[in-house]
Amino acid sequence: MTTERKEDYLKKIDKIVTEKGYAQVKDISRELDVGPSSVTGMLKKLTDEGYINYEKYGGVTLTQKGKETANSTKKKYTTIKDFLIALGISENVAEDDACKMEHIITPDTYDVFLRFCEFSITEKGSNQMEHFKRYCETGEVDKCMCGAPKTHKIE
Repeated sequence: MTTERKEDYLKKIDKIVTEKGYAQVKDISRELDVGPSSVTGMLKKLTDEGYINYEKYGGVTLTQKGKETANSTKKKYTTIKDFLIALGISENVAEDDACKMEHIITPDTYDVFLRFCEFSITEKGSNQMEHFKRYCETGEVDKCMCGAPKTHKIE
């Protein structure tokens, strides 16, 4: 099982590997703002658990298992961040919150969350999002979700 910290390492390693083909301790240390000895300790754990290929003083690359975990974590982050922005949350706050939420959301909750996100881009879902945005701006709730202009103010 991966922890929040391991997922952060895997995402950063993936980013560095994408940019230059491999990662080094100094690259990871700089990206995560942690000391090289902390990075070395985590790289040993990630190697032992089959997430990375690493030789001391050499480059680091992700195994298939590591790539899958990094991609899954990045997808969660992006989905959550984009949804929060769609709700009207500022980009900076959405990025911070998504980074926290990606690690704690359960698979069952994330599955429902994904289905809601998929629904919200449909014609009917888009309509509901517009109702929600209107509520956030005005405090008025549509009584009829069928599109009729019946509204009332929530006190």
